[in-house]
Amino acid sequence: MKYICIILATLQLWTFNIFTLGKTQSIGVNKFVEHQTFETFGTSSAWWSQTIADEATAREIARLLYDDETGLGLDIYRYNIGGGEADNPDCRIWDVTRRTESFYVLNKETGEYEYDFTRDANARRMLDMAVEYGAQEVILFCNSPHYSMTVSGQASGGLTEYASNLPKENYAAFVDYVLTIADWFVAQGYPVTAISPINEPQWKWGGDWVGQEGCHYTADETVEVLELFAVEMQKRNSPYKLSGPESGELSPGYYEYIDKFFASKILNDFCDTYAGHSYWLDNKLDIKAAAGEKFKNEYPTKKLEMSEWCELPLTIDSTTIDSGIYMANIIIQDLNLLGAVSWQSWTAVNGDGLMELKNGELVIYNRYYAYKHFSQFIENGMKRIDVTDSFEEKSQIASTAFRGNGKTVLVLVNNAETDREIKLFGCYKSMDVYRTDAENNCAEIYSGDYSRRLTLPARSITTVVLHECF
Repeated sequence: MKYICIILATLQLWTFNIFTLGKTQSIGVNKFVEHQTFETFGTSSAWWSQTIADEATAREIARLLYDDETGLGLDIYRYNIGGGEADNPDCRIWDVTRRTESFYVLNKETGEYEYDFTRDANARRMLDMAVEYGAQEVILFCNSPHYSMTVSGQASGGLTEYASNLPKENYAAFVDYVLTIADWFVAQGYPVTAISPINEPQWKWGGDWVGQEGCHYTADETVEVLELFAVEMQKRNSPYKLSGPESGELSPGYYEYIDKFFASKILNDFCDTYAGHSYWLDNKLDIKAAAGEKFKNEYPTKKLEMSEWCELPLTIDSTTIDSGIYMANIIIQDLNLLGAVSWQSWTAVNGDGLMELKNGELVIYNRYYAYKHFSQFIENGMKRIDVTDSFEEKSQIASTAFRGNGKTVLVLVNNAETDREIKLFGCYKSMDVYRTDAENNCAEIYSGDYSRRLTLPARSITTVVLHECF
């Protein structure tokens, strides 16, 4: 039976274009062409976690994000090590929700800075609940060094645009500061798997724009700082990885950050991944494809993590199916074109996030259900495989597929304003179908024997879980 299925699947793969020409279009997978092994989905804690004062609300958010059965089943919780702008008397950040409370505080009696890990209580409680509900990995990340270490005396960037706000004489202090905090979390039993001390180094950060904490670094400065982290982490035998540099854009104009990162023998030997953000490239398929090819061809032993994305600027009504479809398309692009092994959203609870707290009520946005079509079904360790279809060249159906543990997960987005009838090919014993559209929110609409016929409603997301014959 096994060999018959293989022969039939191969024949269908070769011939379905001919037999479906002008008829119902077909789609299937080629399990013999494998790509990246997927690792994790996640989201970030900034800058909402510290604002959740109600314990019941915090628990509900943690469940929705991390519970495997009733939530998204995310794996990664990104915890923000704040630069302390909530404590800084010279803070210029106008949005108070983006002012962070730091563990590193000034003792007014001694005039010295010391650590106080009782602080940032709301954010730490959110972290506790995330781990309780199933977060398997905690990544500790910084947007800026602590304000006391900076040139400007502020964590919102330098007084001059495109100038690093961290003087070289404070590089070592910054390394010790981050590792001291990370080691404390590890000692408390948190599953810290990585630290990420630099965020979007290429942006100007500072000057007259002080909308959040941030710090500019040239590519050379980025490498120099991260090399010090790598060396010190090896000395301390740190049980977590070094992640970075959280590049704010993966376009050719910023390849310098990639190339100098891996040109460093220290970082090349110490780091097996490169973390970047998927901003400003929405639907720019050629640029994403070029970045993916660059990694595959020039750094074949390294992995790319897509560690941050949200819609920028936010123009789509978050409550509508349009917002979910938009996000689902971006996830598919990043998985297929960038070859990302991890995908993490920014941010979980905000107007541009997965949900938002409005007047004490938690509002779930359509992006939440779009994310669920991936995070609930694509399991860690699954391999991305080729999707083969007979769709027209400019088809409005986007797709990706992953295989492992005796099943294939096929995610389909119908961007068109009309329904599409498609025909599945391949040998499977059963299938489960989940749908998000104007009436459904990642709802199971079918579970049973394998059926080749499938309708993709207009403006919809569909996940098909195909259980293999053998």
